[in-house]
Amino acid sequence: MSTKNIEQIFNFKSQVVLVTGGAKGIGFAICKRFAEQGANIVLSDIDEAVGKEKARNLGGNCRFFKADVSQGKEVVDLVDFTLQEFGKIDVLVNNAGIFPSKPALEMETDLWDKIQAVNLKGVFMLSREVGKIMAQQKSGNIVNIASIDALHPSQIGLASYDASKHGVWGFTKNFALEMAQYNVRVNAIAPGGIATEGVEEMTGGAIKANQEQEKQSEFIKQFTARIPLKRFGQPDEIATVVLFLASSASSYLTGSMIVADGGYLLS
Repeated sequence: MSTKNIEQIFNFKSQVVLVTGGAKGIGFAICKRFAEQGANIVLSDIDEAVGKEKARNLGGNCRFFKADVSQGKEVVDLVDFTLQEFGKIDVLVNNAGIFPSKPALEMETDLWDKIQAVNLKGVFMLSREVGKIMAQQKSGNIVNIASIDALHPSQIGLASYDASKHGVWGFTKNFALEMAQYNVRVNAIAPGGIATEGVEEMTGGAIKANQEQEKQSEFIKQFTARIPLKRFGQPDEIATVVLFLASSASSYLTGSMIVADGGYLLS
């Protein structure tokens, strides 16, 4: 293998990157980092207004496409759009996900199914469609955003979410086996507590309150106390790990998971 310097390793110029759930939080941080490194990006999200605005902010090499990853036709349309715009797909980041909190004893089957459809079936369908293209190209990287909940439950009320993320981790390992023959790597990241818009909404702004040493929710107090680094992570701290996994810096990694949780699982 040829040896590249650091700048070459993290240069994504001419590469095509597809990111789901790219309008906010971790997804947009990922898009920003790839844009910074010269990639052509398709930012996909169900929030059309915010997604289009964010894509414009990233400049001419970024396109927006509205898609619900739980819907098979929209997944196919998203992949077709990416190919029409850029002709190939080098990196897929399966980031889209939802995390409604409701105890399993109270959860409706429809809500359970919706969480599985977005968080797990969406990863499968996009990986399948993009995997076909990468197999023909004989190259590619797929990065799945899982969760520390794929390894250990964080709170009551996330049973369906946890089940979906365990599924993402299991799928990542098996799909990595399948795609290795095509020189396609498949890896996952398990973020811990990350200060995204979605988490802010779920906790009623408690993370910002925590950062400002104001009134905190009991859950956020307890969760933060268990983090050895004593803080929530930032979306960019996950985005830079995605760049590592999508680059040749991780060329001997496939079927692996990187835990980025500030040490939470150590406690």
